[in-house]
Amino acid sequence: MQNLEEKLARAGNPVDMLRNSQIGAYVYPVVPAEFTNWRDEQRAWRETAVLFDQSHHMAELMIEGPDTLKLLSHLGVNSFANFPVDRAKQFVPVSHSGHVIGDVILFHLAENQCLIVGRAPAINWVQFHGETGGYDVRLDRDDRSPARPMGRPVVRRRYRYQIQGPRAWAILERLNGGPLPEVRFFNMGTISIAGRPVRCLRHGMSGAPGLEIWGPYEEGEEVRAAILEAGAEFGIVPVGSRAYATNTLESGWIPSPLPAVYTGEEMKAYRQWLPADGYEATGSIGGSFVSDNIEDYYLTPYEMGYGPFVKFDHDFIGRAALEKIAGKPHRRKVTFAWNADDVARVFRSMMEPGIDNYKYIDLPLSNYASSSYDKVMKNGRTVGLSMFSGYSFNERSMLSLGTVDPDIALGEVLTLVWGEEGGGTGKTTVEAHKQVEIRVKVSPVPYARDARESYAESWRTRQAV
Repeated sequence: MQNLEEKLARAGNPVDMLRNSQIGAYVYPVVPAEFTNWRDEQRAWRETAVLFDQSHHMAELMIEGPDTLKLLSHLGVNSFANFPVDRAKQFVPVSHSGHVIGDVILFHLAENQCLIVGRAPAINWVQFHGETGGYDVRLDRDDRSPARPMGRPVVRRRYRYQIQGPRAWAILERLNGGPLPEVRFFNMGTISIAGRPVRCLRHGMSGAPGLEIWGPYEEGEEVRAAILEAGAEFGIVPVGSRAYATNTLESGWIPSPLPAVYTGEEMKAYRQWLPADGYEATGSIGGSFVSDNIEDYYLTPYEMGYGPFVKFDHDFIGRAALEKIAGKPHRRKVTFAWNADDVARVFRSMMEPGIDNYKYIDLPLSNYASSSYDKVMKNGRTVGLSMFSGYSFNERSMLSLGTVDPDIALGEVLTLVWGEEGGGTGKTTVEAHKQVEIRVKVSPVPYARDARESYAESWRTRQAV
């Protein structure tokens, strides 16, 4: 088998292939699991400041040439009517059917030069069209670091850090030797760290104002040391890979929807281009929602909270499909707050010999598949999906991000089914278990008050019907 299309033909049903994938747990590579402990590391982004090391778990694709913006405009739901140099955006490509393939951060670095950073599905889609679509562009891909380096050296093109939290700005001014340049949300500028010019993006991943910074990988250790030294008196805490991914539970981004690439004749050439051992071919689906139709796992931009991004001022793949549903009711993104007693019941099942155990809830991140789909019920009817779950020490709560039907109100208590049908699947991350019902309260997104009240008006704080 050389490509995804051949692998799908052999598997018969992509749902069976993905639900029984042997890929194992998703690993955030290279960065230590904990520098102190994940509870204190979570607290720090709410109370003092944190250093996130994003240098290893994301792929990057540099796009250069006169057709750079032409290529990206043809693939993204986003408008490019006002996208000057030194601006960034959450870039969302969709399939011909209008379903999300993935999302990445798009940096407009210079004239005819853009960098996209994120998980593989969206980057694969852009690379495919850049290589096969007749565009005058040059592509330079830097894949994520290996999940298990096994002692081998790890080298990337760029280091990438974030300094976030209520005391981040004071740390950044100390590093810069004075006031920071006026940079608006999701705009870029340049600051100085350890005497080096460093590109920065105004960001707010943990609610308070902060910056994402990057530069040549060989300078990364020197810059990191300078950040930690300057931040010591302000209580900065480096965050390990265990706590890092849970930040989104408070801030409201769903990281890993299933890429909508497995069906459709118009997508066939892409499936033939994708390798048989790539992300789309080896990823996994997990959870209590089960359908034989892979398209039931696809999501539209409106369901993911990206409705405000969709602009019909340009031609893009998937436009016709989205125009047909733009004015209709959609499922919307919410946070589910899990009932503490029901969560405790799951853990108690691990402590009583001789009884059925429920699916283990790993802490602080409880996802056990590349793409999670737990059904959320009301009166025996599926009214939503829980898609990314974990524990917030700041909120003292299990939380998950997902979508609900448009008639479901904030504050309603629904039932999340935790665990997989039939005692589990063939995934290596799933032990034999019994399903259990967990009560969940439909809550705002972002869940953290700091994030809701201080983020710039954006996809995390707005919903479109």
